[in-house]
Formats: sequence, structure tokens, C-alpha cells
Amino acid sequence: MARAVAGAVCVVLVFCMVVPSLATVYTVGESSGWTMGADYSTWTSGKTFAVGDSLVFNYGSGHTVDEVSASDYKSCTVGNAITSDNSGATTVALKTAGTHYFICGVAGHCGNGMKLAVTVAAGSPTTPSGSPTTPSSSAGGSTSTSPPSGRNTTTNTPSSTIPESSSGADFSPLVAIVITFVSFFVLVLHK
Repeated sequence: MARAVAGAVCVVLVFCMVVPSLATVYTVGESSGWTMGADYSTWTSGKTFAVGDSLVFNYGSGHTVDEVSASDYKSCTVGNAITSDNSGATTVALKTAGTHYFICGVAGHCGNGMKLAVTVAAGSPTTPSGSPTTPSSSAGGSTSTSPPSGRNTTTNTPSSTIPESSSGADFSPLVAIVITFVSFFVLVLHK
């Protein structure tokens, strides 16, 4: 009986370690970061987002990351942000499916390329690419269902950290690994 319980605990804990790692952190613009003159539509082409993933915007002083409505995105209207941050390293957890719109809230910067539209699917990410990052601040997301110009834009960059996940796991994978090893040894010792 003890072996069956220990085996079941091992299976559950291994599953708990895998599910949170499915979420991905995407570094906007990769090494270029969040800056004027970048072509974020080219950068996002061929990449996939899912609920539970995160966006990390790295940028210098004099910029912001504002999540805005579809109409404010299209017209580069500043001052109506849903969320705004100017910390230099903004992490946005993608909590809802739909298209999320981001601009720099400094007048003229959106018109010079500092705008990003990301369509988030309800499923898990499938196409990792780019460079890892470590998130440092958080902002919430909103939903809007009509992408600009009828095109869906997505991004994807793997992470060396475990970002917020849609899995609902409440403990770190390290804790799961330790518990799994303890359960395994209990299983072996009770043979």
C-alpha cells in the first residue's frame, strides 16, 4: 500500500513540475528591447503566445509601456492607458486570451515604432525562440478581439525562470523535485 501511495505522489509531483514550465517569458525585441525604430511586427511573425505567458519589456529612461485599447493603438493616442509602467523593465502577465495592445506613452514614440500588438491563444505555447530573461515587475492584461489590420501578431522567447502560469501550481518546481526524491526513497526503503 505504501508503495502505491508513494508512486502516486511521484507521478503527481512530476506532473506539477512540468505544467508550470509550459508558460513562457517573451522578451520584447530580444536584445534590441523596447525602443524607437524597431519593427515589432517582423519580430513577432511566426511566434505564438498563450494564456499564462509573460511579456518582458526592457527599455531606457524616457519610455513607458502602456497597455491601450485597439483604437488608441491604431491612432497612437497617449494618455488613455489601461496600465502604464516606466520602470525600465516591465513584465506583463498574459492572463486572458485575445489581442493585447502596447505603446510607448511618450508623445511621438508610438509613431516611431514603439507599438506592439500580441494575440494570445487560450492554449499553451508551442514555438519557443529567442533569448531568456528574468522578469522584474508586473502589470495586468486586458482583452480586445480585433487585431490591427486584420493580422494576428504573436511573440515567443523562452525563459530561464518560471513565470506566472495558468496551471495553478502553488509551489516551485524545486520543492516538487525534493518531494519527488523523498517519495522515491520512501518507495525504495519500503520494498
